[in-house]
Amino acid sequence: MLVLFETAAGYAIFKVLDEQKLQQVDSLWKEFETPEKANKVVKLKHFEKFQDTTEALAAATAMVEGKLGKSLKKVLKKVVAKEAHEQLAITDVKLGGVIKEKLNLSCVHSPAVAELMRGIRNQMEGLITGLPAREISAMSLGLAHSLSRYKLKFSPDKVDTMIVQAISLLDDLDKELNNYIMRCREWYGWHFPELGKIITDNLAYCKSVRKIGDRTNVASMELSDILPEEIEAEVKLAAEISMGTEVSEEDIANIMHLCDQVIEITEYRSQLYDYLKNRMMAIAPNLTVMVGELVGARLISHAGSLLNLAKHPASTVQILGAEKALFRALKTRRDTPKYGLIYHASLVGQTTAKNKGKISRMLAAKSALAIRYDALGEDTNAEMGVENRAKLEARLRYLEEKGIRRISGSGKALARADKYQHKSDVKVYDPSGDSTLPTVSKKRKIEEVEEGEEEEKPVEAKAKKVKREAPTEEEAETETPKKKKKKEKKKAEEESKPEEEERAISPAEEVREVER
Repeated sequence: MLVLFETAAGYAIFKVLDEQKLQQVDSLWKEFETPEKANKVVKLKHFEKFQDTTEALAAATAMVEGKLGKSLKKVLKKVVAKEAHEQLAITDVKLGGVIKEKLNLSCVHSPAVAELMRGIRNQMEGLITGLPAREISAMSLGLAHSLSRYKLKFSPDKVDTMIVQAISLLDDLDKELNNYIMRCREWYGWHFPELGKIITDNLAYCKSVRKIGDRTNVASMELSDILPEEIEAEVKLAAEISMGTEVSEEDIANIMHLCDQVIEITEYRSQLYDYLKNRMMAIAPNLTVMVGELVGARLISHAGSLLNLAKHPASTVQILGAEKALFRALKTRRDTPKYGLIYHASLVGQTTAKNKGKISRMLAAKSALAIRYDALGEDTNAEMGVENRAKLEARLRYLEEKGIRRISGSGKALARADKYQHKSDVKVYDPSGDSTLPTVSKKRKIEEVEEGEEEEKPVEAKAKKVKREAPTEEEAETETPKKKKKKEKKKAEEESKPEEEERAISPAEEVREVER
């Protein structure tokens, strides 16, 4: 078995003398305790030294990328190909696959091989003759520097690191500024409490405190370069009747020093923001156009780099920054969040509450395209971002006007406004109330006529009832003698009544007969 061992000085190929010792992996390290023991296990067969640092860098770069370099290919053809029946022990599995594919050599990688490589590295000075330790150390250091410089030069993440650091520093500055300003307001508020209510702007407040010092100096102080005239007059008036306590000159000096710190940090923050804006427009112009500098920088910072962010789908970009809410919603089986860091984008902010979810989803989809274009595209223009933003703004206008202007027929009917009719509160005079004569309503006459008809109807109803009550012959046979007598009696009475009515004479006729 042959062993391929890479060093900063060149390639070394060792011959394994006793392969049976490789079977005992746990005790293999004992065979490399001393150079003498190590020489009994392996023996140097060939050493190919690099001519200069450039060749060493090219070989190391090829090894890191899993490629077969020219120098290594030359060594393997020269030494190993002669003994094709031998297996080649290597440390990198990927490199072994490339060697087997191109040179048709059998490569081995196992825990025993890894332990063997560790032993050779420990006794490298004794196994590789003619190579001093100082030279190996110097070449290792030079190769490490060259390889790191090469990686940094061609790293796609190198500029993203600047953006990540800048946005993190910007957030830290905001927190520190807020703490400093609140401390300054509270501290100077003991001496001049009215000033904090009059001046709301933090920077103007600190500049005013820095210039005023003791409140007794306000009357003779000119603040027109910091404050407007009306606020300046209000400050001077408040200083005369202030309820603040007296403080020493040392206290005022410390407060003024704190104000200096706030002013300096504010200026540095504005400078850092300009730097971040320029960096974002240079690295990710399309993403900057879509979501803005701060949101774009926070997305890149959250993902780690622009290339990592480009690997995320649009659904992940949409909720990036809301991981806690997402996992909480999945755990409790509730609705997942609709937006994360992208919520602070201007397009989402100017949308109504009911359309925020739709716009954030569309913005995430277009932003994912912009990120991939910025990360992997060769051009550095922002035409794609401008075009997609125009589409999103048009879509946003449509969603906002959807309640007024609809496409479907039923929607048009719903959207059609009803005719406006003004309801007047003016009462119209009723002339029917002028007459004092009682008027007989038609309703009353109709009621009287109906009452007269009802009086006539009972007689007819009784006659009909009598007719209906007339028993049939079969019923008469079945009735008892008592019932028959009662019925005959009733019948006789009913027949006698009409005769009496005919005989009855009215009082007027009796008077006429008497006169005759």
